[in-house]
Amino acid sequence: MELAVAHPALKAFMCGSLSGTCSTLLFQPLDLVKTRLQTLQNTAKPGAPKVGMFNVLINVIRTENFFSLWKGVSPSFVRCIPGVGIYFSTFYSLKQHYFLERAPNAGEAVLLGAGARAVAGVCMLPFTVIKTRFESGCYNYVSVAGALRSVYETEGIRALFSGLTATLLRDAPFSGIYVMFYSQAKKGLPEGVTLSAYAPLVNFSCGMVAGVMASLATQPADVVKTHIQISPSYWSTTDAIRYIYTEHGMMGFFRGAVPRSLRRTLMAAMAWTVYEQLMARMGLKS
Repeated sequence: MELAVAHPALKAFMCGSLSGTCSTLLFQPLDLVKTRLQTLQNTAKPGAPKVGMFNVLINVIRTENFFSLWKGVSPSFVRCIPGVGIYFSTFYSLKQHYFLERAPNAGEAVLLGAGARAVAGVCMLPFTVIKTRFESGCYNYVSVAGALRSVYETEGIRALFSGLTATLLRDAPFSGIYVMFYSQAKKGLPEGVTLSAYAPLVNFSCGMVAGVMASLATQPADVVKTHIQISPSYWSTTDAIRYIYTEHGMMGFFRGAVPRSLRRTLMAAMAWTVYEQLMARMGLKS
């Protein structure tokens, strides 16, 4: 009996993991550029020329190599494949438990998405720390396992959970806002459109709109998270916010917004599109 109940959630986990694999591989360079832009703030001098997304992209290729744009893809895979699976299986389980008879309204969709993302974010936080450090170029880690061991031995278990508050302030609202806009956008479309052959394109378009809104709303928390996780000094969230504002003003909280918005929007739109198509093929309502 328990196996029968868990079976759909396991399918949701598998569908989520597959969608996470595709989107992580495709959009990893945007995540690396975003992290580099955010960590440039630590060394930028007053009056220095503004460094943009394409400057960072070209500099990475020129000073390292083309495939360095995928630096950090290993911890991204370790984090995203089970992480997206946990997110979608939690999302599916919560939705089936609380909203079996009706669709959630806007406020309930926010809570549904935020709850699922909070569970996944806490479970995968150590790998998020390692991924951020890989991408920053400030650490010479060779492997995910070696990086985990190095951080644990030199900085302690606390470092692997650094930035927890900022991560939750970023991920839970992102997912909540995303699910709200995504579900409301789809609800506003004629039913025939969402069931037609154009359903994947419709899902992707709704995901793009939702992703832009959610990315911009949570960008400051992402910058704070990056600062905390790159620094081994165990900044608190308040310390990081104060430092960024004092050194760089309000615009400092939006450093890397363009590549992050592109990546999160495209990644989330693709993940939801693939997830819903796989769930439909398995005969499950997503």
